[in-house]
Amino acid sequence: MSIPYNTVTAVIELANIVHNYHVLNDMAGNVIPVVKADAYGHGLMETAQALADAGAEIFAVGTVAEAGALRASGHARQIISLLGPAQDSDYDLLWKTDVIPFIHNFAQLDRLEAVQAEKGKRLPIALKFDSGMRRLGFTQRDVPLLAMRLGAMKNVRLFMIASHLATADEPGSHAYVTEQEAAFAAIRKAFAQEGLTPKACLANSAAILAYPSLYWDYQRGGIALYGCNPFYGTALEDRGLELKPAMSVKTTALSVHPLKAGQSISYGRTYTAQKDMTVAIAAVGYADAYSRGLSGKAHMCLRGKRARVLGRVCMQMTAVDVTDIPDAAPGDDIWLLGGEGAARITPEELAAWWETITYEVFCLLGLNKREYI
Repeated sequence: MSIPYNTVTAVIELANIVHNYHVLNDMAGNVIPVVKADAYGHGLMETAQALADAGAEIFAVGTVAEAGALRASGHARQIISLLGPAQDSDYDLLWKTDVIPFIHNFAQLDRLEAVQAEKGKRLPIALKFDSGMRRLGFTQRDVPLLAMRLGAMKNVRLFMIASHLATADEPGSHAYVTEQEAAFAAIRKAFAQEGLTPKACLANSAAILAYPSLYWDYQRGGIALYGCNPFYGTALEDRGLELKPAMSVKTTALSVHPLKAGQSISYGRTYTAQKDMTVAIAAVGYADAYSRGLSGKAHMCLRGKRARVLGRVCMQMTAVDVTDIPDAAPGDDIWLLGGEGAARITPEELAAWWETITYEVFCLLGLNKREYI
């Protein structure tokens, strides 16, 4: 949480995150909850504690510093840093906090080798491989050298190899998923030829739901953990119907007043009433991570009904149409995400109006203060 001094609250249902974890784990087993980026805006410490209580054994965060913060909170389970060490201070922190780093290049390995010689205990590490994402990672041809280098380090042991899928959430890209599966299988075989049998992890949320052949020793549960269906709006949508959204976001109605036919509202006069209307002014805007790009496109939920955004989203205020909500009043809760009944705003809907993905919706709106229920 980093946006103070407003009336916007992200309401987090930890029970739904736990439910989603069990859905994924029942499918694939050995699911590693991905709680990076402050648990996708849901709260790192609170989410990790709820999942640890539910039986999760290994957690994945982003930076080494985030891993250190989770450990400092009293978290006793295994923690993986998906980004791995990025600066010199990260390397000592790995040993101090017992964090498993993803290592993705030889420069990191060189630094790891220098630091490990001074340590008194062995650090488990994970190696990240590029099987088709083209961001970070070693390749299959690096395996013999990696095996030799690791074999020479007395205080480092290989725990896991992993890779990242590029198109598992796109039903039309099955062929590319299969290519990545084959590439990763070849990498694992290359390690076996070197006499090494590290744990393997490839499946993400979409793969857990739709690609059982990609289940290896561990699977990484990310966006589905927070209740979003990676296949929303596709032919595979039914694969994620058991998932429950865990974040709702509300603010307060500052005013409810008439807008007469012919009158405009908000900056730039981009909306003019065609008839007599009633509008509410919601205490939220782009300073609260509610994008200006939602101007004139999004809806909010008030008293169980939809209220359309009118005109431009301002820094801390947004106008909505409450003409068909006659009992709307100042002080009412207005839901930007979630809400009551069939009119609730889903993460997928808000992301579509925003022209982005649910990941960004959660990470940004989760910057507001949080309430756990």
